[in-house]
Amino acid sequence: MTPTNQNVRIGVQIAPQHAEYSKIRDTLTEVETRGFDVAFNWDHFFPLTGEPDGLHFESWTILAAWAEQTTTIEFGALVNCNSYRNADLQADMARTIDHISGGRFIFGTGAGWFERDYREYGYEFGTPGTRLNALDDSLNRIEARWATINPPPTRDIPVLIGGGGEKKTLRIVAQHADIWHSFSNPQVLEHKLGVLGAWCDEVGRDVKEIEISTELRGRTVHDADALYDLGTRLFTVGITGPDYDLGKAIDWLAWRDSKNT
Repeated sequence: MTPTNQNVRIGVQIAPQHAEYSKIRDTLTEVETRGFDVAFNWDHFFPLTGEPDGLHFESWTILAAWAEQTTTIEFGALVNCNSYRNADLQADMARTIDHISGGRFIFGTGAGWFERDYREYGYEFGTPGTRLNALDDSLNRIEARWATINPPPTRDIPVLIGGGGEKKTLRIVAQHADIWHSFSNPQVLEHKLGVLGAWCDEVGRDVKEIEISTELRGRTVHDADALYDLGTRLFTVGITGPDYDLGKAIDWLAWRDSKNT
């Protein structure tokens, strides 16, 4: 479902947990030097794995630093939590990081789900439905702000939306996303792409305009080939502190290159 001339890209999600920032910075340098296509962090306030009160750093301030640190790689959050910041502020932050990086920023976003973040930082948790409604509203506001802000973004900032809900999330993807990210296996992805295609038909959009992104962690080459055949072109691998072992991610670079020859 993805255009056949689109190259495979490999992204690395550097989880900002259980490590000093100097280690995160050094890992990003290695990710860019080795030729990965995209670097991601995530938008949480506490670790998601390991010691729940371990070391952790905030997403957007990291992304601004990454914009200055790097020169070629694209980057963003996988994903930003819409609930934590005013929509127009998100648009302004994204536009600013876009300029700092010279047009390499990906605006990854989602509805949010980690209740501890909400509880300890004083945000209303609500329900999955209310959070998705808020995401839909925010994306409209963000797009409107990008159209009027001075100076404007350097490019049409790619919008990545994470999630696989069929009634709301995939409709929002159809309306707003340039990239759709999920953790689907091949069987699930095939079904979800059918749902996404139906939503795209309903909103009057070509589903082939949306780049398909899928997590590789724990997958075999056979799985990756099947995901590729279904149209996935952005594949992500997550790594975490304190060591940020890139070994398994590096193994996928040769597979990427074989697909892009």
